[in-house]
Amino acid sequence: MSDVLAIQPLAVSLGDPAGVGPELLAAAWVSRAPRRVPCFFAVGGATLIREAARQRGLDLPIQLIAHPDEAAACFDMALPVLGALDLAYAPGKPCRSGAELALASLTEATRLAVSGAASGVVTGSIAKSLLAQVGFAHPGQTEFVAQACGIAAQDAVMMLAGPSLRTVPITVHIALAQVSSTISVALILRRARIAAAALTRDFGIIAPRLAVAALNPHASEAGRMGDEEASIIAPAIAQLRAEGIDATGPHAADALFAPRARASYDLALCMYHDQALIPLKTLDFDSGVNVTLGLPIIRTSPDHGTAFGIAGKGMADPGATIAALRLAGECATRRAAA
Repeated sequence: MSDVLAIQPLAVSLGDPAGVGPELLAAAWVSRAPRRVPCFFAVGGATLIREAARQRGLDLPIQLIAHPDEAAACFDMALPVLGALDLAYAPGKPCRSGAELALASLTEATRLAVSGAASGVVTGSIAKSLLAQVGFAHPGQTEFVAQACGIAAQDAVMMLAGPSLRTVPITVHIALAQVSSTISVALILRRARIAAAALTRDFGIIAPRLAVAALNPHASEAGRMGDEEASIIAPAIAQLRAEGIDATGPHAADALFAPRARASYDLALCMYHDQALIPLKTLDFDSGVNVTLGLPIIRTSPDHGTAFGIAGKGMADPGATIAALRLAGECATRRAAA
């Protein structure tokens, strides 16, 4: 863990305080040594994290800090918590004040990463409908962080990463009926170029291999079930290959995620949200990480929601939170060494 500790600590936003985020942060800190968790600090929430830990049966000392630079000195002895933002712990009971705390924590954690005071930001899971009530005008945290970095939303690429698979959805939060009219050669090229560059810069993959999924069943069977493969996807792949990017496809999606197929690529580019997320969550649900590519900062998030229904019951698995912290630390270390 010493190589990760040589960089600035990671800033972690609380997410919705009524969800599983607070208890998973506590569980991640308790597991810091055996799970090789890099140094991090929570932005606010000392009271609610302490109570979440107590209800989970965890012994969690907390150290209030005034600046991120103080986190490393106390991390082995206590969970560093920055600032006075706080709220009483009420698991499973989301409310407006909780949404306000979640937004304030996200805003400050992102600011610290953008300023360089933190080596990256790990964002806790939010309830978007509640955040919208307190002024959050973005489709999700990806777009929020992108705007804070001065990056256009379309140039912030969502990647889902787990031990078994990495996927990027070309289209994200739109209706399935809109996918065919939304995908384009230009969109595939933009997502693929950003993904390929990030795999090299942040993941250390010198010559990344991209597998591009088809949209239609059986890759349309030579046009019998649509022409998107021939008119959009195949030309995009040809252009990527002309640029020196190792892209293959269009691959029939029903076979793309089998073990033998996964061994042949580093990242699968998928045409729509569920085509990318279903295989990732099936294979790596408790260790999946949402990574935003194309940013000047590192941003990761556990690939699960607030789970209000099990919050405070000690049932939530900290695996994805630990994976998000570890991946953020590894990517930040690679950037620092470049």
